[in-house]
Amino acid sequence: MSILCVIPVRGGSKGVPGKNARVVAGKPLLVWSIEQALAASLDVLVSTDDPELAAIAREAGADVPFLRPAELAQDATPTEPVILHAIRHRAAEGRRPDVVMLLQATSPVRLPGTLARAVREFIETGVDSLVGVVPQTPFFWHPAAEDGSATAEYDPAARPRRQDLRAEDFFYQETGSLYLTRTELYEREDNRIGGRVGLFVMDEAEGVDIDTLVDLRIAEQVLGDLAASAAGSAEKPDPARDDSRDVVSRAGSGVSRGAQRGERS
Repeated sequence: MSILCVIPVRGGSKGVPGKNARVVAGKPLLVWSIEQALAASLDVLVSTDDPELAAIAREAGADVPFLRPAELAQDATPTEPVILHAIRHRAAEGRRPDVVMLLQATSPVRLPGTLARAVREFIETGVDSLVGVVPQTPFFWHPAAEDGSATAEYDPAARPRRQDLRAEDFFYQETGSLYLTRTELYEREDNRIGGRVGLFVMDEAEGVDIDTLVDLRIAEQVLGDLAASAAGSAEKPDPARDDSRDVVSRAGSGVSRGAQRGERS
């Protein structure tokens, strides 16, 4: 099964100007996603309209075979046409992929082994699309209708303790970080999600989505902590310890408070 990893990035950004090229925890934001994908031995294609981002991506080891056409780099451009453009380019080279992994550079926090685990789950479950999600507690409310009462997604008269919640009690929210989709689904439905859909549950730390300067500071802290943990593990190897599991325990608890606010592709 051939997998093309596409990382779409534009030069423009209104919330945090120039954020894709901005240095975050020691390297340009875009580079974090490229390095994670390369570490998973993926074919990494960066789709950008910006020469500076193209140079950064090439320096990091990604393939940047074109500058994205202006009509696919507008504020209102959806992500799917950008992915289809990349698929068609690979197909014209005689390298049409079976599956596309979409990584959003604005969700740069991915723990060691996350992308490899996502690929394994996609293959083993046989789904058509796999969506990265983080678990959310069920304590959600709907606003009251006129002259009515607000309503809850749980029973307030029997409110469960958080530590007693089971996996099926949670809601699962898209992180915006990663998607795996069969190429034929993009070509047939022009959508990254469709057919038989699977949920790829990620750690709380991986739910960071950069849309504001506050998000940027949070990402910098988490990425810095992860890098420090990985460096410490490398300095003191212990064959009896699973380092990636140790990093997860320090980075997040597995239940996210974050929210996906949008995409910048």
